[in-house]
Amino acid sequence: MTFYAIGVNHQTASVELRERVAFNAERLSTLLSEQCTQSHLNDLVVVSTCNRTEIYAMTEHADILLNWLAQANGIDVNQLFNHVYRYDNIQAVTHLMRVASGLDSLMLGEPQILGQVKAALSLAKNAGTVSGHLNRIFEYAFYAAKRVRSETAVGSHAVSMGYAVAQLALQVFSHPEKLVVMMVAAGEMNSLVAKHMADMGVAKILICNRGRERAEKLAQEISAFVDVEIIPFDSLSENLYRADVISSCTGSLHQVISYSDVKTALKKRRYQQMLMVDLAVPRDIDSKVEQLDGVYLYGVDDLQTVIDENLAQRRQAAIEAEVMVNQLATQMLNQEKIQEASGIIQQYRNAGEVNQQLELAQALKCLSDGQDPAQVLQQFSHRLTQKLLHPTSLLLREAATAEDPAQFEWLNEHLDDILKAQRTPKHKKS
Repeated sequence: MTFYAIGVNHQTASVELRERVAFNAERLSTLLSEQCTQSHLNDLVVVSTCNRTEIYAMTEHADILLNWLAQANGIDVNQLFNHVYRYDNIQAVTHLMRVASGLDSLMLGEPQILGQVKAALSLAKNAGTVSGHLNRIFEYAFYAAKRVRSETAVGSHAVSMGYAVAQLALQVFSHPEKLVVMMVAAGEMNSLVAKHMADMGVAKILICNRGRERAEKLAQEISAFVDVEIIPFDSLSENLYRADVISSCTGSLHQVISYSDVKTALKKRRYQQMLMVDLAVPRDIDSKVEQLDGVYLYGVDDLQTVIDENLAQRRQAAIEAEVMVNQLATQMLNQEKIQEASGIIQQYRNAGEVNQQLELAQALKCLSDGQDPAQVLQQFSHRLTQKLLHPTSLLLREAATAEDPAQFEWLNEHLDDILKAQRTPKHKKS
């Protein structure tokens, strides 16, 4: 069986095509359970996210995988053909490691993909489509992803606005667990900021949004991780003093936080420092605010500069990570080959043991019959040596007459190295 990886992603297919081949967990579970009963394709894992749909499988023919992907989604296989990438063996293992490590993601180094790949493996296991061999490949890919995360900087720099705001707060304040954070608007951008802040372990998040419904939706999403309070939008200015960090992204045509509002808030706070992040275009916060002592004001352009620098650092770290992944993929394949060979090696050793026991039994019988011990030992060692060397001699003869002389040269070279090692005396350590 060959290990294959085939699929489409953000680099090879449009979002429209990716949508057509995507699977939700429920439908995929049903399809895999049905597939488990078919002998020609019952050892596979499907990873399906917004940016990729990929099949990892042990099979004889990759075309089976492509046909299955097309049929499962009601698509003509010819529509997929020019958008699908296909890897086998070490290239497939390397690709899986790159995906799990975030090296193949739209956002280089993003951490969510590892959890998505783990979830895909778990779903396939529950459906009964994962052999021990396929499971080992995935577990090794997870090990590689962990190594990439812990030993390179490919995921350590903020490359999204939401994460950048959270990291900025860590730079300004030394105790995140004491922070009160205010979200001015509860749209997509501020929702991401709020989730990163909640993950960071802040004390409380205030949500100030024009509409109550969206504020409640965001509150519900993060309330399991942090204390949340919703405040009316028309009471924004009088609540500013409560916040250590303010992230504003309203989409309003006019400023919603004035210089005088912040000046009053500072006074109420007894001039404890404030971090204000304006993610809106046009801006929500009066730019004169940055003139106030104790206020750190950052805009979209400031954060984008940080993100661009961090992305460049991730790309540099990715070079190191790619080398690591290639080495680990080769290492895994070598281990697989050794494991496959271990059965043959054990058979060879067992045959040697059988020969040893047979010759020993014959030698003991000769000794019990009163034959000369020296002669018996000489015959025993001669016959045993002949039996043990016979398979190697046959291989050398066949290699010597083979069309490819490299076979004989390889055997001769390695046997010579082994014999030299055996002849070299081993000195005991003092």
